[in-house]
Amino acid sequence: MSVKILMVCLGNICRSPLAEGILASKLPENKFIVDSAGTGSWHIGHKPDERSIAVAKKNGIDISNQKGKQFSKNDFEVYQYIYVMDNSNYEDVLQLADNKQQTEKVQLILNELFPNENVDVPDPYYGLPNGFDSVFKMLDEACDVIAKKFIEKHG
Repeated sequence: MSVKILMVCLGNICRSPLAEGILASKLPENKFIVDSAGTGSWHIGHKPDERSIAVAKKNGIDISNQKGKQFSKNDFEVYQYIYVMDNSNYEDVLQLADNKQQTEKVQLILNELFPNENVDVPDPYYGLPNGFDSVFKMLDEACDVIAKKFIEKHG
């Protein structure tokens, strides 16, 4: 059985698609499934932001076939691990949790790099032109740590 990991941001077009593509590129496909979702519904069925697609491509990862979806209560049953991009996403996801077992699945992704500091991955949507490169670098470093941990734990 595959280990299922979900990356969550607000709209599912910038940060979580990048996190999905980056982590998936670091894990064996036959043992891990990585997906992404947004807490909002604006981009259901849409492909990622062109700037996310471009920065991923520049780094050898193709995320152009991803389609946006919205996080739902059912995702707590489907995924063993849920990584959120910022504290706002964290609160939004936890509001849908029914029990402690579900809340324990949810973690801020940058806590992998900065334990217990609760640092946000900044949303690059309205930010500086190099924001997508910065976000890619942060997520790439966090996903290195996650991939190493998961490969040790789950083979």
